[in-house]
Amino acid sequence: MINGTIIKAVSGIYTVKTEQNERLNCHARGLFRHKDIVPLVGDKVEVDETGEYILSVKERNNQMVRPPVANIDQLCLVVSVCDPVPNFLVMDRLIALAEHKGIEPFIVVTKTDRESGDFISDIYQKAGFTVYLVAKALGVEEVKKKLTGKITVLAGNSGVGKSTLLNHIDPELALAVGQTSKKLGRGRHTTRHVELFELEGGGLVADTPGFSSIEMEQSGIIFKDELQYCFREFADYIENCRFTGCSHRKEKGCAVLEAVKQEKIPLQRHESYVSLYNEALEIKEWEYNRKN
Repeated sequence: MINGTIIKAVSGIYTVKTEQNERLNCHARGLFRHKDIVPLVGDKVEVDETGEYILSVKERNNQMVRPPVANIDQLCLVVSVCDPVPNFLVMDRLIALAEHKGIEPFIVVTKTDRESGDFISDIYQKAGFTVYLVAKALGVEEVKKKLTGKITVLAGNSGVGKSTLLNHIDPELALAVGQTSKKLGRGRHTTRHVELFELEGGGLVADTPGFSSIEMEQSGIIFKDELQYCFREFADYIENCRFTGCSHRKEKGCAVLEAVKQEKIPLQRHESYVSLYNEALEIKEWEYNRKN
């Protein structure tokens, strides 16, 4: 059998990059439907010796529903210092989702030639994340190194400069993404698909019309009791709260709140946590589990 990774999926045809760096266009075996298995871009698979059929999908480390990608190593969250200004709640929602799924988030701040990105960098570096400040081509080389050898999902709303970033990382990649975007529906009568684009020097980057912040929020929910573990800067303080089951919002003796007061945890991040916790209070776990 042949081992490889699905790098593209269009209308039931899966492009598999083999360990020998070949490209095979394969169909999924019919039994997958009976087992309710849908191969995803990013899946590690076994292909029959003819190169025509996917025989098995290996166990996934993680997966997103929207975008439908598996085995993601990193989430590259692209935000701009201005035009549009960052929405911290949206950023922190996506970061929490990535943390929940075992995906390493990092932040790329664009348009720093127009305004300083230090206010964003200060928040997220203090919270324990890698942050890159870029101004057109300046600072892009470090981002490119970060992408090497990994499967990375790019998330960034319209106008943040994601296409410019891609163009500087790899001109051929940006061309491919632009062509795909046109095929995918940023016009009419077209077919949406998901694809991992190969970077010069190694690494795979996922980019599709579905990779906006709004779409990614639909990839999963986090129950209120799990949310605290999705804010990594809380880790050193959670066990020191006065009582078990602390929500870290307003309780007396809460070590997390004390850390916020002492500016060891960024206030902006804690405010996002409280907003997400209040949303999570509305989720009925028993009802969600019954539906899923």
